[in-house]
Amino acid sequence: MHETENWVAIGFLCFLGLLAYLGAHRKVIEALDLRRARIKSELDEARRLREEAQALLAEFERKGREAETEAAAIIAGAEAEAERLAAEAKARMEDFVARRTKMAEAKIVQAEAQALADVRSAAADAAVAAAEKILSTAAKGKVAEDLLTQGIEDVSKKFN
Repeated sequence: MHETENWVAIGFLCFLGLLAYLGAHRKVIEALDLRRARIKSELDEARRLREEAQALLAEFERKGREAETEAAAIIAGAEAEAERLAAEAKARMEDFVARRTKMAEAKIVQAEAQALADVRSAAADAAVAAAEKILSTAAKGKVAEDLLTQGIEDVSKKFN
């Protein structure tokens, strides 16, 4: 019994007995049970959070698809509206050009008619002047005046 190993073994056994008497093994088991329960609750919470994250991800992906579909619909609508506006602008431009062309043609016809009237008037004036000159040199007196007046009236009636 004089060996130190024996005394260490006896001291160790007494220590273990004291721990057993004080219920240390129960406290260690309780601490382990508490730790296991805490870890289990953390794992459950992590699973729950993961499921929520997956649900949110699925919802965001669905909303993203909806947004892409809506954006495509908006783009298609804008393209259709742009085509409609372009066609409408083209039709208005063609109508504007047609009206301007008709107005220009009407002005040309009016200018031709005015030019023709001016030429006739000038020709009538020239004929009257020539007739007056010829008659004034060929006829004299009352006969000349009557012929001159009659000729001027006839020429005026024919050209106007």
